[in-house]
Amino acid sequence: MKLAIIAFLAGAVALQAADTVPVASLSTVLSDIATNVGGDKVTVTSIVKPGIDPHEFEPSPGDVKAISQAKLVLAAGLGFESFLSKVKTAVGSGPTFVIVGESITPIMTTEEEDHDGHDHEHIAPNADGKVPDPHWWHSIENVKIATRVIRDALIQIDPANTATYQENAKAYLAKLNDLAKWTKIEIAKLPKSKRILVTSHDALGYFARDYSFEIFPVQGISTSDQPSSQKVQLLIKEIKDKGVKAIFAENIENPKVLSEITRETGAKLGGTIYADGLGDKEANTYDSMIRHNVTTIVEALQ
Repeated sequence: MKLAIIAFLAGAVALQAADTVPVASLSTVLSDIATNVGGDKVTVTSIVKPGIDPHEFEPSPGDVKAISQAKLVLAAGLGFESFLSKVKTAVGSGPTFVIVGESITPIMTTEEEDHDGHDHEHIAPNADGKVPDPHWWHSIENVKIATRVIRDALIQIDPANTATYQENAKAYLAKLNDLAKWTKIEIAKLPKSKRILVTSHDALGYFARDYSFEIFPVQGISTSDQPSSQKVQLLIKEIKDKGVKAIFAENIENPKVLSEITRETGAKLGGTIYADGLGDKEANTYDSMIRHNVTTIVEALQ
């Protein structure tokens, strides 16, 4: 009897999973948004796991299989996933790919020329020699756009549950509004003269734009971009000249020169921030990631 009940429950779970929309996400932030918008109508598989460097990630055969079995594949775009074109070719025309970054107006930035030898695909620079910054989720307004994009994609694939997706998206957008209000209040604790961010790589450009920070990254927009010795010396001079109190490490990977910079400038390590995606318990949702980053930055620079 007990075995029969277990078998029945297992069958019910399998049936429920079969009735949901399979979503493969190439970004931990997109996984969180899709989970909030889709609710119990979707099964979200995060191809890139928390704590993994997306700039260096290469999908395994198992990852490619999971992507091919999805109905919807979510990507950040703007050059963030170096493997995207290879995956699209490998899986063919089965799943619907939604490149969320294509719906967002990007910040254009200068790409670093020094790389560490990895064979990455990069978006070609425009006429001014600039490329889009792919870290668009550090603007809460951009995540609102992403929420609507994912909502509309799910409705198109699964119109029977339109009302659920609309209701869930509305609730999540309200949560994002609350997050934006909280962030504005916290950042206001810092006078503009102290809003200077020195980070491991150039991932907080949208945050800096939205809240009037100057930003001085050690690396470029990818963690594979290695700073020249000349750039490091210029950065050390900037930190000294501006009296920067703290620089920030990242949860995934940090350039070796970070310790040299702290030693030469006397600036302290202000804590760890999450730049390329979600992390452990303190940053395992988009909301908690932003709150952690903002709190860390404000406390270190006050």
